[in-house]
Amino acid sequence: MTFDLFAALLTFAFVTVITPGPNNLMLMASGANFGFRRTVPHMLGIGLGMPTMVVMVGIGIMQVFDHFPASYTILKVFSVAYLIWLAWKIAHAAPPKAGEAQGRPLSFLQAAAFQWVNPKAWTMVLSAVTLYAASRDLPAVLWVAGTYVGVSCISTTSWTVLGQQLSRFLGTPRAMRMFNWTMAALLLATLIPVLWP
Repeated sequence: MTFDLFAALLTFAFVTVITPGPNNLMLMASGANFGFRRTVPHMLGIGLGMPTMVVMVGIGIMQVFDHFPASYTILKVFSVAYLIWLAWKIAHAAPPKAGEAQGRPLSFLQAAAFQWVNPKAWTMVLSAVTLYAASRDLPAVLWVAGTYVGVSCISTTSWTVLGQQLSRFLGTPRAMRMFNWTMAALLLATLIPVLWP
């Protein structure tokens, strides 16, 4: 991969992961509700789940969709249903002090698996592989995946810390409930481009 192509990939990857989307909104909500330390498995799940998806798509998993076009619709329905369920969980999360036993952040495996039903993740991965690993050879795909590992460290940390810092201003149960409902509504809003392209 040439330096110019890598610079373009790095810029593309950074912009796509740092902008608001389901992963980042959930990280911010988790940081506010559970703190940084308890959100680390969620962060790692995103940071490693997305690059794993890049590799799987890059080495040919998209052929399944090409051979079974109905699988696109099935994936879309499942993705929308899962995001609605996650929005409900965020909206009904108990304030940290009052409800630590009632709620818990996403685990590593849950966050990694979420990438496969995250509409923004699919868009990012398909675009990145198409633009920067068009040959589909393993070294090119690994460059894309590795780049996403690096930029995900910055993005996941930033959004979690933002949520953690916001929690200082959310000292009352009412303020935390309003924050959680706002995060849930924003998460649902990320479905608009999926449902009405």
